[in-house]
Amino acid sequence: MFWDELTETQSPEVSSMAACFCCLRCCWNGTGFNSGHIPLKEIPTVKLDTAVMGNDVVIVKNGRRICGTGGALSNAPIAQDKAYFEVKIQSSGVWGVGLATQRCNLNIMPLGNNTESWVLRHDGTLFHDKQQRGKLSETPQEGDVLGFTYDHVQLNFYMNGRPLSCPFTGMKGTLYPVFYVDEGAVIDVQFDKFYHLPPDGFDSIMIEQSLL
Repeated sequence: MFWDELTETQSPEVSSMAACFCCLRCCWNGTGFNSGHIPLKEIPTVKLDTAVMGNDVVIVKNGRRICGTGGALSNAPIAQDKAYFEVKIQSSGVWGVGLATQRCNLNIMPLGNNTESWVLRHDGTLFHDKQQRGKLSETPQEGDVLGFTYDHVQLNFYMNGRPLSCPFTGMKGTLYPVFYVDEGAVIDVQFDKFYHLPPDGFDSIMIEQSLL
């Protein structure tokens, strides 16, 4: 009532000030400051998917390290034209890294022995559907950082920032980065904050809007 009387009897300047205070009062008491916080939606990140992994796999470091026995997919497929990701071999053993569909059986090792996975194995061989499709000129060792580029035509490999010029071809379908470990192997996965600069035109895997 006080503010209503003030706006009717006082000068335009005072009326304007009263109206301002009325707006502030509404904000505090009604639809403004006291209306409740709007939670900020957490920006999703690409990581190992604990919902799509082998029964004996252990994933730690916020989805960035795989150990135990078995395989795991990333939580997002490669949908963009050119994608890059890395792994660091923290502990040697039996392991593999590559691409796979969601139909891939992540409990049967080694991967690359079925039609749903295209994998680089710890001994440097490339396998798909039980067939060796190539072999790196160098065998990865404990401590090495391996880079992977995929452009929906070729999967290429890099060791400690150097290209290995041994492309893997013939991939098809909606593909996810896939990783498996056995016999004490431990792999750290990098989907961003890379050890080495990605090749020109390639970037970290992006999550599609439809998956947000």
